Amino acid sequence: MELLEQIAKELESGDDKAVGSLTRSALEQKTEASIILNEGLIAGMQVVGDRFRDHEIFLPDVLLAARAMNAGLALLEPLLAESDTPARGKVVIGTVKGDLHDIGKNLVGIMLNGAGFEVIDLGKDVAPREFVETARETGARVIGMSALLTTTMPSMKEVVSLLKSEGLNGTVRTIVGGAPVTEEYARDIGADAYGFDAANAVERVRELTN
Repeated sequence: MELLEQIAKELESGDDKAVGSLTRSALEQKTEASIILNEGLIAGMQVVGDRFRDHEIFLPDVLLAARAMNAGLALLEPLLAESDTPARGKVVIGTVKGDLHDIGKNLVGIMLNGAGFEVIDLGKDVAPREFVETARETGARVIGMSALLTTTMPSMKEVVSLLKSEGLNGTVRTIVGGAPVTEEYARDIGADAYGFDAANAVERVRELTN
């Protein structure tokens, strides 16, 4: 098995020490950082995302894989920064104003990162204006919003309305998700996409940025 395949396999099994060691070996063999990222780390995380979507693995397995990916990224990031290797795009994520639930949102962030996106996580209780201003300042292509309370869902509509009023709705796309959120609601408020779980959200973001 070649080194990049090994990196992917060890990441899938959540072995952070092995991923760090193999990433170092690949760099010593003069493999480009971007190739290690795409064909090793992201390839492995893609399998993790697919298996999580299909309920073959569970949240603890994803968290272990994310820790393993970070072990490899820690070695690659300085080199990727030097070479200006572009991410697949920037995504701003956060739990909307008035809502303090963030487990689902955090999982989406992990899996977006694993898919090669640069994630700007605003945390929880995020005001509509902060989503929009952050997207504008960073050049993010997508805003992802999460809610677990029906009472906080109207904030999602406020973000979509703000983007429209400021002429950004064609430039910055929106995706919404969370337990009470539905595809119908996303359509009603004018959001560009709905993610029913973390793996599906990553697929939708890929579509929005293609």
